[in-house]
Amino acid sequence: MLTNNSRGIRNAWHFYYALILVIKVVCGSIGLRYSPLNWALVANEGNAA
Repeated sequence: MLTNNSRGIRNAWHFYYALILVIKVVCGSIGLRYSPLNWALVANEGNAA
């Protein structure tokens, strides 16, 4: 019975860390997309063309 409970706890921790990783990746890509540096680079490319 103890091993079944341990397996459930391990799966819960794995799910939690996988969820946090996905949130970090999504927020990081949104942050890069809307960062002021990225806006400046896009504006600079537009002026160069």
